[in-house]
Amino acid sequence: MTTSPIVSKVWSFCTTLRDDGVSYGDYLEQLTYLIFLKMADEYARPPYNRDVGIPAEFNWQSLKSKRGADLEGHYVTLLRELGKKRGMPGEGKINHREHRGHRGEKRLSQRSPGTPS
Repeated sequence: MTTSPIVSKVWSFCTTLRDDGVSYGDYLEQLTYLIFLKMADEYARPPYNRDVGIPAEFNWQSLKSKRGADLEGHYVTLLRELGKKRGMPGEGKINHREHRGHRGEKRLSQRSPGTPS
């Protein structure tokens, strides 16, 4: 895949998140977490075969197998558990905040302490 389709897809996701009432900072934060998980998955596979320290139940593949509310629930659990794991980026700094999208549905986002809402 070339850069252009990837950039287009990312912006499409960002537009969806913005339309659901998620701020630029929040979706940038979520994209960062997802990119971290995807990169860890790439490094865990050939030719690298590195031990990235992410348990199988919380890796990129575990996200790909879920949809809808199951995906959201799993993602929140994944972030919470990886945030407790020693040696992970953001260790102990992720907490969860509930907010409502523009359609009124409840959403969860992650916030580092001291980050403005």
